[in-house]
Amino acid sequence: MTTFDFSPLFRSTIGFDRLAHLAEDALRHDDGVPSFPPYNIVKSGDDTYRITLAVAGYGEDELSIESKENTLTVTGSRKAADDKVSFLHRGIAEGNFKRTFQLADYVRADNASYENGLLHIDLVREIPEAMKPRRIEIKTSPMSKVTSAAKKMLDGKKDAA
Repeated sequence: MTTFDFSPLFRSTIGFDRLAHLAEDALRHDDGVPSFPPYNIVKSGDDTYRITLAVAGYGEDELSIESKENTLTVTGSRKAADDKVSFLHRGIAEGNFKRTFQLADYVRADNASYENGLLHIDLVREIPEAMKPRRIEIKTSPMSKVTSAAKKMLDGKKDAA
């Protein structure tokens, strides 16, 4: 297996440590990564996204969503099952889970809803006004107006001669 050392990146860049950590985490992919609950991520607009998790069998009171810095964490904690029940087959997930998503800068969780075993989390990217591109007007200095007028006068005298 090929391994990459990101330590030169950490010591030569400032403010990009989060990006290096993401790259490191992506390369550290192993089969032990939990696959439950399954989820979809949909881009529904230019600045809107939706994460949908299939959490059938979990009640709203057993689910928790937390957004901290650039990380969205969804956890599910099942209540204790009835011990009197004897299962012949157990195919519905019973355990607790924790699923984390790395959010880009200026992306925040806006709304969450739960219906038919699906947990929907709406995300919105709101770029601050200071970060948006803006048009800057070019103004002429008073001296350039005088120079321009003088040039016009000289050009007029040349044509007369």
